[in-house]
Amino acid sequence: MRCPKCGEQNDKVIDSRGARNGDAIRRRRACLACGQRFTTYEEVVRCALRVVKRDGRHEELDRHKLMSGIERACEKRPIGLKQIEALVDGVLSEVEAEYEREVPSTVIGKKVMERLNRLDEVAYVRFASVYRRFRDVNQFLNEVEGLIARS
Repeated sequence: MRCPKCGEQNDKVIDSRGARNGDAIRRRRACLACGQRFTTYEEVVRCALRVVKRDGRHEELDRHKLMSGIERACEKRPIGLKQIEALVDGVLSEVEAEYEREVPSTVIGKKVMERLNRLDEVAYVRFASVYRRFRDVNQFLNEVEGLIARS
């Protein structure tokens, strides 16, 4: 592993522990050249799922892209990074169990919305407005009224 400070490749693992509910290993490392400490994560590389977009394009399922979209929906809400990571892990675990090679983007979006609806209604509406491509305020209001009716 290359040191992020000096670029040296010689390091020593100081601590290892499980992360992400056992799906990864967190390693604390120290560079032998400059003493810089840094953290790395090790995880199993799974068979890459491809996402089938609405327009028919295919792209690799990107955990970071999914995480980024959910983080945007949760901005300025009382939702911690661990909760968001757990949500992403749950969605990805479900999708990987149900699909072997390709998964429609609509399936991912619905699974995210289900979990966000339980986690935080404002984040849910934010995500839904982008996912469902709300074109005007009326669509937004209809979604909010539906939330109120369900409560």
